[in-house]
Amino acid sequence: MNNRSTVGNLAYIAVFAALIIVFAFVAIPVGSAGVPIVIQNAVVILTGLVLGPKRALLTVALVYLLGLALPVMAGGRTLLAALAGPTIGYLVGYLVSAVVAGLIAYQAPARRRAAQIGWFILAGVTALALQYVCGAFGLMFRAEMAFGPAFAAQLPFILPDAAKVAVMILIALGVHAAFPDLLSRHGRRRVS
Repeated sequence: MNNRSTVGNLAYIAVFAALIIVFAFVAIPVGSAGVPIVIQNAVVILTGLVLGPKRALLTVALVYLLGLALPVMAGGRTLLAALAGPTIGYLVGYLVSAVVAGLIAYQAPARRRAAQIGWFILAGVTALALQYVCGAFGLMFRAEMAFGPAFAAQLPFILPDAAKVAVMILIALGVHAAFPDLLSRHGRRRVS
């Protein structure tokens, strides 16, 4: 890897970490399980769709590293405060979903728009589903809920989250249309 691509990758990671952090402060507390409506979860998926699995992993890891000292998690909490609450599963889900969204999206052919749309939809839906699964296990662990009630606690979030992810997919497709080298350089030959 040359210096130019290293600097470029660091810039992508820094910009998307900043986006994840900025959207952490948009949190609306709802529901009985203590899980807020956030935009941060959708921005994490956007990170995977745009940056691919490796850079998305590094981006979320950077946010978590900053979260050890700064209140960069949803609702203006530090990482340790978030880990102590019912959202612990979602934090695991953020990391997993960013990587999986990137893995799936970066299988899309860079120059075939219809196929790319299908891959990105699959990536977004899969990533969101993983956030829900991890979130349910976190609720089971921290809120001592059974799986059924933990999953049911997430039902009010499905439609808003699906709408947010649809917007993130559109944004990611726009970014890749503007910068087609992101996918072609890291597509099927080498996943980044």
